Amino acid sequence: MPGVDDYELIDAGDGRRLERFGPHVVDRPAPGAIGPRRRADRWLEADITFEGDGRWSGPGLPAARDGWTTRIGDLDLDLRPTDAGQVGVFPEHAAMLPWLRERVQALGTPSVLHLFASTGLTTLALARAGASVAHVDAARSAIAWARRNAARNDLADAPIRWLIDDAGSFVARELRRGRRYGGVVLDPPTYGHGVGGRPWRIESDLPPLLDDIRRLCAPDAFLLLTAHTDRLAASDLGRILGSRGVETGELALTARSGGVLRLGVYARLARQP
Repeated sequence: MPGVDDYELIDAGDGRRLERFGPHVVDRPAPGAIGPRRRADRWLEADITFEGDGRWSGPGLPAARDGWTTRIGDLDLDLRPTDAGQVGVFPEHAAMLPWLRERVQALGTPSVLHLFASTGLTTLALARAGASVAHVDAARSAIAWARRNAARNDLADAPIRWLIDDAGSFVARELRRGRRYGGVVLDPPTYGHGVGGRPWRIESDLPPLLDDIRRLCAPDAFLLLTAHTDRLAASDLGRILGSRGVETGELALTARSGGVLRLGVYARLARQP
């Protein structure tokens, strides 16, 4: 997979995914893993398995709970199993990093807004390419994790603002301040809660947020929207953006076995019209 150095999707099927993150082979649920498993023998290699309800099992679990490092997209990332069945990175985002680097390099040293920014893979790639980044996430734990990743990659002093905030509230304040960004990246959840418990539903809350984001964009700004949801098709994201030149597609990974893991959709604009 382009842009990934230490990750492998081994197999996917029957609603689960089998992945290697560096030294650990992880078995976890994946609704987008349709069809049967193709390599039943390889699943025996899993040393960490997510059982659900916050429970993990497997012989590799004691070591994994202390965390480990995996190289993805030329960045060293701290990983560990979480109660939600995640490990601290969305490897499908690595395929977007070359496009983002091109956009940053085309603009020089843009200011980029990264909303729902999680543990920092995309933020750190943007900063390394030369952007200054506003990294916004409602979870204090995600911000702390992202800052650890920045330090691991000698980017602790990079021009990154680490902001624990609700995405919509932050964007509204930036509009009032008259700030403009040369690029915006966002990966909104299907549903959830922001700072202060404010509810989020992607179908109703994404369109007005994107309206505000467009007003934040400087001339020729780029925009990347990814969504891990089955409630919106790629064409839906394109219609919400409503701009000429929008490129849409599926977030998907192909396993070594040939199995396909569907993870959501994306829409991106190389420059605002």
